[in-house]
Amino acid sequence: MSKFIAVILGFGPGIFAIGYTVGTGSVTSMIVAGSRFGMQLLWVLFLSCFFSGILMHAYGNFSLISGETALNAFKKHLKFGKPLAILIIIGIVFGQWNSLMGILGLSSNIIYEILVLNFDGLEGYKYEIVLAIAVVILAAFYFLMLVGQYTFFEKILVVFVTIMGASFMFSLFFVQPLPLDVVKGLMPSIPDVPGGQMLVAAFVGTTMAAATFLSRPLFLKGKGWDSSNLKEQKKDSIIAAVLIFLVSGIIMAVATGALFYNGKEVTQVLDMANTLEPVAGKWASTLFFFGTLSAGLSSIFPILLIAPLLLGDYQSGDIDTSSNRFKIITGVACLVGLIGPIMGANPIQLQILSQVFNVFVLPAVILGIILMLKNDKVMKGYKTSLFVYVGLYAALAFSIVISYNGVMALIG
Repeated sequence: MSKFIAVILGFGPGIFAIGYTVGTGSVTSMIVAGSRFGMQLLWVLFLSCFFSGILMHAYGNFSLISGETALNAFKKHLKFGKPLAILIIIGIVFGQWNSLMGILGLSSNIIYEILVLNFDGLEGYKYEIVLAIAVVILAAFYFLMLVGQYTFFEKILVVFVTIMGASFMFSLFFVQPLPLDVVKGLMPSIPDVPGGQMLVAAFVGTTMAAATFLSRPLFLKGKGWDSSNLKEQKKDSIIAAVLIFLVSGIIMAVATGALFYNGKEVTQVLDMANTLEPVAGKWASTLFFFGTLSAGLSSIFPILLIAPLLLGDYQSGDIDTSSNRFKIITGVACLVGLIGPIMGANPIQLQILSQVFNVFVLPAVILGIILMLKNDKVMKGYKTSLFVYVGLYAALAFSIVISYNGVMALIG
């Protein structure tokens, strides 16, 4: 057990990629898609994770070899780098803070539903209790942000991500999709129903999160890695991408087995809570709930960090977690996160919509790293492999198609 814990705690900066990616946005998208379409969108998940692995690897190599961070390098070395970097910051912060509203709403609702299962007298006070829980969660995380450093954040995320993965893996023992449906899910097709395009865009928005790639150089820097850690960086990228695919795929598979085959769809948080109850009873349902809650909590840390990280990257290329600016910006993010619970918005719908917004800045983030890798001066003569370039151009084309798809979905 001590060796197992040592392995888990030894996980590298890729843990932040999982924290950004497999949050309640991913859980919500996977459960809603699994309940409505079974495994039909598995191909979207596979492509998104494949391209995510390549992008993490590309941004990591760029950082370790050049010694620079992404936005600061865009500003210094690209002709239109300054407006591009500012546009990226605005787009990512807008998408991530929107996502925080949904995450906080879902996490608070999950805790409320668990409390209601044990205390019947709480049913008439849902709005007040959910809002109070949201305030307590944000206050706790804000306090931890003020006292923590990189290694502290990393260990907290490891705990949440481990609990989340174990919970969903255990849930899969109770319900499984048909093997034929899994194979069919790897064949490209978009559900020809209202909301099908929206879910495809949400899938990409949550699994190819631009924040994951842009923040990677900063987290590598915080880890203390340099050009001697290229092999570890590559391995870390691959492991992170594989784990994102496995955990997300398992969530979709559980929703397929428990809901899709029974003709049930997810529209409210309580529907997510009851995903496993028909076949496994309240114990498994509570465990699944706990995994979803861990997914939400594992996303709050990275989202609160994203705005000060990107601004620090743009200005100096450093992580700064002790300045007054850091405290103010994370405080503003907390207040923005409370908007969803205060409005009493449906966190399921809010979360899917926020993931759609995340895809629009993705083409700029991919184009930026392609231009950086081609700059011999920045890369100090290092030659990026043909496989990585092919993957990056394919990812760029994929992101443009998905962004167009997202625009059509929002118009629709």
